[in-house]
Amino acid sequence: MANTLSKLEPGLAELELQIAEVCQSVDASEGIEPLLTAIQPLLPDLGIQHAMTRVGWHRLGGVVDQDGQRVAHQLREWAEAESGGDVDELLFRFADRPYFATRLNGQTHYLVAPTGPLAQDFIQIEIEQLQEVLDRHLMMPDWFPDSLNDFVDPLDFPRLEHQPVGSPRLLFRRLTRIPELIDSPGASPRLRRFLAEWDQSSAAESEGFCQHWVLAIREYQDQDGDAHQSAKPVPALATRIPILPDAEVARGAGLANQIHGFDRELGYHFAWYFHMLTNRQVSHKLAEAVHADLMGAYAYLPARDLKILRQWYQDPYGV
Repeated sequence: MANTLSKLEPGLAELELQIAEVCQSVDASEGIEPLLTAIQPLLPDLGIQHAMTRVGWHRLGGVVDQDGQRVAHQLREWAEAESGGDVDELLFRFADRPYFATRLNGQTHYLVAPTGPLAQDFIQIEIEQLQEVLDRHLMMPDWFPDSLNDFVDPLDFPRLEHQPVGSPRLLFRRLTRIPELIDSPGASPRLRRFLAEWDQSSAAESEGFCQHWVLAIREYQDQDGDAHQSAKPVPALATRIPILPDAEVARGAGLANQIHGFDRELGYHFAWYFHMLTNRQVSHKLAEAVHADLMGAYAYLPARDLKILRQWYQDPYGV
């Protein structure tokens, strides 16, 4: 499997196009399994798995009339074209039209496939599931937005019940070869340390990093206009993270039971430590207390994990 990732190189653009076509052909309402089934033959040497689905985000939609007929697919582009940059002109022209603004309620499905033995050895495929819904009346009596931006995306405006406009659809977002992301000049040293510590710790005895974590990737441009990506680890079981104390931390056997219980809940060793690095709900005081215990009379961590904890105590960080 160590060389599997390099096999993607010659046909990566074609592979992305094929995944995009699969997304157009699969019925989003049938769930994630038909999507996995359709994508798997495109990567016969890898095992594609659904790691997690991120919900609760949305973006601007378009414009429809009172019969649900399409006026515009992109609200912002339509508003800019019809107004010529003058929001008062837009209000004058369309004040009596019974139009509605829509929004796209989104989910992001994270699919992963291990490609080697290290934490960074996997590919990650992000596929968006979008459902267009009614969001608000496009205009209201006695409403006078200050600018075109305020018209397009007002902060304080009566919202409608989110009645669907059409069927949900799938949209290919990106395919990321994680080793290339980690090895890129702009990669975060903290993320590199996070992944290296996974490989050095008892967590590496589990079925694999990408079964427990995905990377939330953000694209940005530097001052020179060059494109870069940043990434942050996100736990696949984000809704099932146990609560660990951030004030009165137990010591000794009580503390050992707390962290081992956390690990059992998440399904792998040393889970509490990696969640402490990424989640404010898992306090750094916990690591300090464990470190104090293990420097004293207690011994409830493997030597490899204790070594990492001591390194963190001397040089603490978070991701």
